[in-house]
This record gives sequence, C-alpha cells and structure tokens, in this order.
Amino acid sequence: MSGRVRWTYAFIDRPAGAFAPACAFWTAVTGTRLSGLRGDDKEFTTLLPDTADACVKVQAVASGPGGAHLDFPVEDVRDFMDAALRLRAESVADHGTWAVLRSPAGQLFCTMPWSGESIRPPVVRGSRLDQVCLDLAPSAYEAEVAFWSALLAGWESVPGSRPEFHVVKPPPGLPVRILLQRLGEERPTTAHLDLACADIAATRVEHERLGAEFVAHGSGWTVMRDPAGGVYCLTGRDPETGGLPARDQYT
Repeated sequence: MSGRVRWTYAFIDRPAGAFAPACAFWTAVTGTRLSGLRGDDKEFTTLLPDTADACVKVQAVASGPGGAHLDFPVEDVRDFMDAALRLRAESVADHGTWAVLRSPAGQLFCTMPWSGESIRPPVVRGSRLDQVCLDLAPSAYEAEVAFWSALLAGWESVPGSRPEFHVVKPPPGLPVRILLQRLGEERPTTAHLDLACADIAATRVEHERLGAEFVAHGSGWTVMRDPAGGVYCLTGRDPETGGLPARDQYT
C-alpha cells in the first residue's frame, strides 16, 4: 500500500484563548520546546524534542472546547485519502498536499506527506504521551473499530482487556497509538490524550505542580484537566512499550 502510514502525531486541540497555557504545560510535560507558530492565524505549533523527531503538535481552535486528533504522515496522500473514503470517511478539506478527513463516527484526522521522521522521543520523568483515545457512543463503536482496523494496514487491531476498549497499535517505532472506548451513553464522538506512566501517583504530583487538576480516578488510570481546560488521562502502562504490566488488565 503506497499510502501507508510512516509516522504519527498526536494533536492537542485547545481554545484559542487558552493556547499559551496549553503550550507551556505540554512542553513541560513532554520535555520539549515550541517551534515557530504556523497557519494563517498563527494557530499551530510543534513540540520539539532535543534529540528525536516530534510527534506532538498543538492547535488553537476558534470554537468549542477542543480535544485531540491524529495526524498521519504517509507515503502517498492521495492513496491514503482514497482508502479512507472507500471506508466511508468524509473529506472535510482537501488542500492537495494535505487533507482533513472525518471518520464515520465523526472524529477528525489529517494526512500529509511523510517528512522522514523516524526517531521516537524518549520517556520523560517516567511518562510518555503515546495514545489518542476516541470516546464513542455505543451505536458508533463497532463501525469505528472496523474503520480504523481496515484503514491502518500493518497495525495490530486487538480487543482490550475490558469489553469497552479496543486498541489499534502501530508497528514498532511509530510513537502514537489509538484506543477506542465505548461509552455508556449516546453522545457525539470526542477524543482525549493518554500518557503511559510508570507511576501514576508520581506523575499526577508533577502535573499538579505544573498547573493540572485532578478530575477522577479508576483502576489503572487517573483523569486530569490541564491548565487550558482539556481533559486527559494518566494510565498505568509501560512508557517504553505502551503495554500493560503483567499483573494488570487495562488495555
């Protein structure tokens, strides 16, 4: 497949009025620095590691609370788009060399040419931003699992250890994977970021020091809110591999 995915980016979408605190928090969390601002309204920036390729970007959105989405650098943008459209995605904006699409459940994602990215950023203070979680209504869940499983050729698509989860794992070396979560209610699709943490409690303390707030916790994860108002999760997964500790049973 000439349109195959060669890299992945997690995109942090936050309201324009909260763009600066979002950038300050997430650069601190990921041990990165900001690129120059891009876009007609200077609404895009990339979080740059010192000794690796970037895999996280931030966008100021003009309306709504924001959330998260995925960017897919590929070998052939047109082939990747055609494959997505055959699987019932919708074209939102076709800019020729890059495009915005919408999955069947309504999740936005982007594709663009691969620029040679290959070196994954390291774990930072025991955690790594490595997952975008799609929060799906029960009526949309099965079709969305089928869509991402079919679109991402060469990725491993497996049920999570809980019935409400499904994981789509990239080939080794790609930095961001996808978790699909079936919610208990019908509502529009949203997405949030997940970090793999060697020690959730220690990471929570560090994030609170940087201005985040605790929201809730469960078995194997803690929900936080960043200084820009965005919700994200700290999960008890191995930051190196993204997998579960042998004793655990969470995706």
